[in-house]
Amino acid sequence: MTDTPLWQLSATDLAARARNGDISAEASVQAAVDRMRAVNPALNAVVVDTGDDALERARALDKARKGGATPGTLHGVAVTIKINVDQKGQATSNGMPALKDMIAADDAPLVKNLQDAGAVVIGRTNTPELSFRADTDNPLFGRTHNPWGHHISAGGSSGGAGSAVMAGIGALAHGNDIGGSLRFPAAANGAVTVKPGLGRVPAWNPSQKAERGMLAQSMSVQGLLVRKAADLHTAMPAMIAPDARDPFHAPLPWRGEDLDWPIRVGFTRETYGFDLHPEVNAALEAARDALNDAGYIVEEVTPPCMPEVAQEGYRALLTEVSHLMKADIEAIGSDTIKAIFAEYFRQFPPFEEMDYLKVIARRTYYSREWARQQERFPLMLTPFLPQPFFSPDRDTEGAEGVREVLGAALWSYSMNFMGLPAGNLPARLSVLPQGPVPIGVQIVGRRWREDLVVDAMCAIEDRLGALATQLWQRMD
Repeated sequence: MTDTPLWQLSATDLAARARNGDISAEASVQAAVDRMRAVNPALNAVVVDTGDDALERARALDKARKGGATPGTLHGVAVTIKINVDQKGQATSNGMPALKDMIAADDAPLVKNLQDAGAVVIGRTNTPELSFRADTDNPLFGRTHNPWGHHISAGGSSGGAGSAVMAGIGALAHGNDIGGSLRFPAAANGAVTVKPGLGRVPAWNPSQKAERGMLAQSMSVQGLLVRKAADLHTAMPAMIAPDARDPFHAPLPWRGEDLDWPIRVGFTRETYGFDLHPEVNAALEAARDALNDAGYIVEEVTPPCMPEVAQEGYRALLTEVSHLMKADIEAIGSDTIKAIFAEYFRQFPPFEEMDYLKVIARRTYYSREWARQQERFPLMLTPFLPQPFFSPDRDTEGAEGVREVLGAALWSYSMNFMGLPAGNLPARLSVLPQGPVPIGVQIVGRRWREDLVVDAMCAIEDRLGALATQLWQRMD
């Protein structure tokens, strides 16, 4: 045992101690709830406090354990859930005032899976309207702040989740990602995540009135933000448990077959017309050197089909959005979100019908070309954003603002379009004139090999360190 406060421990450590009986689930959850109530007022990361219910659940878990029940793999670990996913008895508001009273009658599969493993939900985290910005602010709950300071956006759309987990509000934070909504907050706040690939985590909202479009179904995935990469190995196996409500879920184990060692990693600095900032380049080189030191073979390569796959993929998604969501945006969206979407549509113009069908067909070609390269290079180390993370509300500043926030994120939404797993972790903490800014890098993996991505992130983190301790020293 150590004197480290429980809220500072990783999910892996907390689960192990609670399962062994060294600490109670109640003590673990109480520490997380106390931390939430101490620091969240300054962050607005958690917008629905479920701490009292969480403590009741934790006490029930302790009672069951004493009665002989086998504790789950996440026994007593505090988690937050994003407000765009159904949690029984809570509003799935998606940051929209018009949806503030849409109470979920049942849990989404991922919420059930986490709770079945013993995790305890302490609160619900903020998102921008419709979860379609890389910055987190909305008319219902307001802005979420980055714990590193107000000079840097908390990212989006899982900005509340990223801010919360790095501030010590729970060891696990649920988020989702249709074009970067797990990886943007990871990069902004210095957290670690892996965007799962197509079909990995069962997804469905019982409250939804209609099925989502094909690309929304295939590009949007559910995942976790954490402070330590190894926590993804601990928690993601619970997330991927099958659920019949998602008929396209791929019921595969978390761990795939062992590959011949050393594993080859493709490496690129290419940013396709956007300037690569020296601090981002330094982060890429640090991650590359860490992988080399860990025994990986890192070679510079030319990624296939870039940037076409990114540009066509996001235009295809916005084609779907224009047909299936535009009426809702106009009917219930704020002036801010309407203006941002108008700029999205200008920079990524929706396709006409035949061109859309051709792009959907080319999606298979793009994915095949990547799969062929991944036979030799199972992993790829890439930039995430070409510049250090942007300031709050940058995407409200017209064409240049949206271009910096979203247009430059080619390495993000390309992976959603192809359905490939992609992780993000900090490889550098830059001290810029405006203040400290984490610099994240991305690791792309073979289809259904999130485990390889997380292994590589663990190797980098072992050598470069995590950022949470430095952040807490600043906060306290």
